[in-house]
Amino acid sequence: MKMQKQEYSNWIVELKSKVRSSQIKAALAVNSALIHFYWELGNMIAEKENVWGSKLIEQVAKDLKDEFPEIKGLSRTNIFNCKQFYNFYYLQIVQQAVGLLKNETEKTPVELVQQAVEQIQNKENEQLTFVQQLVGQIPWGHNIFIFTKSKNINEALFYIQKTIENNWSRNVLDLQIKSDLYNRQGKSINNFKNTLPEPFSDLANQTLKDPYIFDFLTLSEGFKEKDIEKQLVTHISKFLLELGKGFAFIGQQYHLEIAQNDYYIDLLFYHTKLKCYVVIELKNTKFMPEYAGKLNFYLSAVDSLIKDESDNATIGILLCKDKNNIEAEFALRDVNKPIGISEINFTEIVPDNLKSSLPTIEEIEAEFKTI
Repeated sequence: MKMQKQEYSNWIVELKSKVRSSQIKAALAVNSALIHFYWELGNMIAEKENVWGSKLIEQVAKDLKDEFPEIKGLSRTNIFNCKQFYNFYYLQIVQQAVGLLKNETEKTPVELVQQAVEQIQNKENEQLTFVQQLVGQIPWGHNIFIFTKSKNINEALFYIQKTIENNWSRNVLDLQIKSDLYNRQGKSINNFKNTLPEPFSDLANQTLKDPYIFDFLTLSEGFKEKDIEKQLVTHISKFLLELGKGFAFIGQQYHLEIAQNDYYIDLLFYHTKLKCYVVIELKNTKFMPEYAGKLNFYLSAVDSLIKDESDNATIGILLCKDKNNIEAEFALRDVNKPIGISEINFTEIVPDNLKSSLPTIEEIEAEFKTI
């Protein structure tokens, strides 16, 4: 449909008014006001583009630039991003609501259909409000990364919440998306349901990943477990980033004396959120059932010799080059200590510019000394 000049004039006046309003609000809450404005702008563009055609964005960008030459973020590219931003969330929420409505109307008596429709519409509005509040808590650049790289709304919300929780920079967020954290988080084979109380078991499960990405290691052919271990400690800042929030490094080849025999744990951590010690054992081979038995032995030792009464049960993480999930599940079935089994992956995915956003090893070590 051809754009009517008077109708467009009235509409662009309304849009300019929103820009001025957002400028005032931005003095109080810069980011949330800006994201809210971009959401509204995307909404307005999405609605009118269906009526006035694809050239609308170009015309709007020109008119807004003429009116507000000092304001950044009103370019053709960014206005297009605003439309994509709004459509990404809105269309998926509506699609979910339509699917839910179809299911409900098929099994709901005719006299109750209207009530069901209203309930679903209320749920849709609540979800839209929730999403708007959530996206307003992270910068616009982070939002663009998330809605352009996420496959669906659930994945996008996951990365938004993780960004808020961990205060990720854009570089770190990009790394986590490229490493497919959404599909790795909480995917390890473990026995936490049987060995840890609720909700501790769920929290522990979400702490683990499968696989772990150790692409920052530089290993030569024929490398051994000691080589992996040494480099993980050398690159402790990147190792901690991959492990996730809450891990504090205690020691490498941590010595335990049991019945006058010496034993050495590959890597020992303390998890500040789970309030427990974490034993990590590295195996540069395919998983073998006997590995679980030895790790179970180490967990018993740490619980007896190191753990304080106020600490939760020690958790073990077994990192292997490869594993068969069924075999791993059988190996953990009757083990009474909490153990997770994950694979390690050395695929290169880390962008070069990530290095500048990470703390140095010296900074990490300095933080350890204050614990």
